[in-house]
Amino acid sequence: MWWGLLCALGAAIAYGVASVMQSVAAKATDTGTGTGVDPKLLVRVLKQWKFVLGLSLDVLGFVAQIAALHVLPLFVVQAALAASLAVTAVAARFLGVRLGTQEWAAVAVVCAGLALLGAAAESEGSDPVGLGFRLGLIGAVAVLAVAGIAAGKASRHIRTPALGLVAGLSFGVVAIAGRIIPSLAPLDLLTDPATYTVAVAGGMAMLFYATALQRGSVTTSTAMMVLGETVFPSLVGVLVLGDRTRPGFTVPAIAGFVLAVAAALALARFGEPDTSETKPTVLP
Repeated sequence: MWWGLLCALGAAIAYGVASVMQSVAAKATDTGTGTGVDPKLLVRVLKQWKFVLGLSLDVLGFVAQIAALHVLPLFVVQAALAASLAVTAVAARFLGVRLGTQEWAAVAVVCAGLALLGAAAESEGSDPVGLGFRLGLIGAVAVLAVAGIAAGKASRHIRTPALGLVAGLSFGVVAIAGRIIPSLAPLDLLTDPATYTVAVAGGMAMLFYATALQRGSVTTSTAMMVLGETVFPSLVGVLVLGDRTRPGFTVPAIAGFVLAVAAALALARFGEPDTSETKPTVLP
């Protein structure tokens, strides 16, 4: 159980550092002239070596995430991944952004929430899912693709939170699909629809999140993304996949989940650190 939690925390660290690298690359990337979702945005950022390095860390984080998903319930793993914002916040200090007392407190609360979840976690649920569930995930990806395109064309006040939420839900689909992949054997991967769901949903999530970050508020985008990638897959894990807590630990698990996610939301502005600042800033 603790091995799985270490994998989840390792994934959070990889994702958190990757976010810092990618944010630096995003600052140096042309945003284009369009107002909607532009698939070429990913092509442009891939020309930045720092973004590619961050993407490599994302791959390592994803491998650790898959390992954790096959040991721990989805609600534990996704809450741990939300803690990547705490990693990003601490790493942002190297970019000249100082953390205030409230932000250090949020980092501590994230750690406390994860500790509660670790103590309450049971092994991952074993309820089997069939082809229908896998095809349902493919349908969900199609719906999210349409929703993301529509969000990109919405008014400014709606566009940013909507894109962030669609990106988070897409990351949630990635987690669910990764959880139901029974084996990492090459033949099994090639024949399992969940593998292709992971690839397509992951690409969509990156595109929609990058678009939200470049054309709207970092805090709003990241907060909605965190909500989408934690609450949705956690509910699916409990209601469909049979995820459970240890006997008598339901309340600590709920408290830990709420604390970890709420504290991560408090750190949402570090979803993409502002590297354009010339001097450190201190929040009251």
